[in-house]
Amino acid sequence: MASLNDIAVGAAINILSAFVFFLIFAILRIQPVNDRVYFPKWYLKGLRNSPLRAGTFISKFVNLDFRSYARFLSWMPAALKMPEPELIDHAGLDSAVYLRIYLIGLKIFTPIACLAFSVMVPVNWTNVTLERSNFTYSDVDKLSISNIPLGSNRFWTHLVMAYAFTFWTCYILKSEYETVASMRLHFLASEQRRPDQFTVLVRNVPPDPDESVSELVEHFFLVNHPDQYLTHQVVCNANKLSSLVKEKKKVQNWLDFYQLRYLRNQSKRPIVKTGFLGLWGKKVDAIDFYTSEVDRLSSEMSFERERISKNPKSIMPAAFVSFKSRWGAAVCSQTQQCRNPTMWLTEWAPEPRDIYWDNLAIPYVSLTIRRLIALVAFFFLTFFFMIPIAFVQSLANIEGIEKAVPFLKPIIELKFIKSVIQGFLPGIALKVFLMFLPSILMFMSKFEGYSSISSLERRSATRYYIFQFINVFLGSIITGTAFQQLDSFMHQSANEIPKTIGVSIPMKATFFITYIMVDGWAGVAGEILRLKPLIMYHLRNFFLVKTEKDREEAMDPGSLEFNTGEPRIQLYFLLGLVYAVVTPFLLPFIIIFFALAYVVYRHQIINVYNQEYESAAAFWPDVHGRIITALIVSQLLLMGLLSTKNAAQSTPLLITLPVLTIWFHRFCKGRYEPAFIRHPLQEAMMKDTLERVREPNLNMKAFLQNAYVHPVFKGGDDGSESEVSLEDLMEEPAMVPTKRHSRRNTPMPSKQSGSLTKVDEDY
Repeated sequence: MASLNDIAVGAAINILSAFVFFLIFAILRIQPVNDRVYFPKWYLKGLRNSPLRAGTFISKFVNLDFRSYARFLSWMPAALKMPEPELIDHAGLDSAVYLRIYLIGLKIFTPIACLAFSVMVPVNWTNVTLERSNFTYSDVDKLSISNIPLGSNRFWTHLVMAYAFTFWTCYILKSEYETVASMRLHFLASEQRRPDQFTVLVRNVPPDPDESVSELVEHFFLVNHPDQYLTHQVVCNANKLSSLVKEKKKVQNWLDFYQLRYLRNQSKRPIVKTGFLGLWGKKVDAIDFYTSEVDRLSSEMSFERERISKNPKSIMPAAFVSFKSRWGAAVCSQTQQCRNPTMWLTEWAPEPRDIYWDNLAIPYVSLTIRRLIALVAFFFLTFFFMIPIAFVQSLANIEGIEKAVPFLKPIIELKFIKSVIQGFLPGIALKVFLMFLPSILMFMSKFEGYSSISSLERRSATRYYIFQFINVFLGSIITGTAFQQLDSFMHQSANEIPKTIGVSIPMKATFFITYIMVDGWAGVAGEILRLKPLIMYHLRNFFLVKTEKDREEAMDPGSLEFNTGEPRIQLYFLLGLVYAVVTPFLLPFIIIFFALAYVVYRHQIINVYNQEYESAAAFWPDVHGRIITALIVSQLLLMGLLSTKNAAQSTPLLITLPVLTIWFHRFCKGRYEPAFIRHPLQEAMMKDTLERVREPNLNMKAFLQNAYVHPVFKGGDDGSESEVSLEDLMEEPAMVPTKRHSRRNTPMPSKQSGSLTKVDEDY
């Protein structure tokens, strides 16, 4: 068991590591040659010029102002200086609200830690239970609930503190939920005009033998939203074309690389192998080979565009429908469109940057099946994830290796080599698997068919949190795989599960303290270094960059990566709430994490990250729900722990806490969550009225006409203009004459059919 001295040594090592990271970062960030790596956001906004253009040759690459090195921590106060309203204008509401999650951690745990150290630590420390026992214990255990004798009246202190901590946490959560909901509504009301404010995504358009999807959508909304409907854009299946565009871009990059290489040394033409990754195959001239590949892909892209424009099956039963006002879009998105609730399904359209175009081509009827398959796959991934690890770890089995390669037996039997194989390789195998876990979870979310990047990230974040809860938290407490935990839980009554886990919780406090220091201190400090983007930028800059545009593309600002960052924060909320009553000594380590992470990520958001989309903090209900879940888990585990301490009088009173917490969650859900899933008509009408007064001649149709056209049809994305115009894309087979009821009630001539036809006159 780790002692206080061991923890102090670990803390010193991690603090020193963090300080070294900050020192290296402070030196690297002020070098002119690294300016685009550590301040890419300002370049993307056009508010910063490259320092490489002026000064002496050396000063273009190395900062010669030695006074700036003395201010190596000046970035910290600078990161805190920007006020929140300015931060929202600069980086968006998503980024500002994401930072508030760290502030919530500080607001919750700082008062809790002060109260716990002033009340609970003395109560735990002034006992001799562990000293008189035969158990192996550490100094940390003497500060925990483990040092309280069985049946002691001192457990009433822990009961009262559990109530106090719960009420304080709920108070902070309510205040923050109210604040963030208000920020969201204000942001939506005050932000500039955006296409998604006027547009809804219509799914599951019913098939019609007489009309194309485009005509059917137009007629339906002309009939049912005659005063508000403006225009629409059908969704086409352009996934193959999109993949061709991406492939052409990669090939073009290789062509640019070899052309630049040849320009630098024209004595020899570059050669490349045509096999997999250029490792084998026939040797050919690299420039000629990639030029022919670019031509081939351009030809295939032209053919695919033509196929999409002429094949009705390429048009999906979905469309982006735009309205003349925000009010019209709000009414349509929040109402049922027809008697059949499975047809003409409407939802707010994501902003164009947020759309995940590949999933729009998935038939709506298959989404339920896909999500069931993904759910089953996630279950097996969570509870059997050790199987691939066990296979890799079997390679580290001494007997297996000696049997496979007997001539290495004398070397393997060496004490040092044997220790490395048995202790190092299994850990590396686990680390490698966990490194790929976020990508696996994101693939599952994409398979499910969510239509926006923000919803993909929120879904992946939920699964990542569940995985961490089962395999990091419970897996560390009840050693073994999640499947072994599931098996043990299934063979005991439900009321025994909290007891089983509760007994193990105090014993794992030192492990989680070490985990927090390594992952939460040194890990967060390492984030600011951006080693991978730094290396990749200089490699691209040396080999590929020819123009200023190339240099901008070489920058990798990255983003918040909500799907991995937020579940990581939630693990610390879970640890803090669980151990607040059990082992308060862990709380200061949690507080340091939240404070350090807040400063680091505020700096990154201001100077580095370029968020791909803006969801107006749509993720906040998930954040609130996960903190509530952590609070309930902490209460149940404390109940199980006290039931093993013969605290029969105090334990039943804890049953009230989960009930009150669930009631509080339902209250917040009913009071504030509508602000995140609906849009008030009053706000929409108010903004529409103001806009009509300020811009009476605004051409809304021109603003919305091409906002939701697939990027591959906009031209220029692949380096060449689109060969098929938007009008060609919208062109569909001639309409079959029919006496449809919808045509008889169409209040104006169809834009597809033009003036009234003879069929219309017959009505």
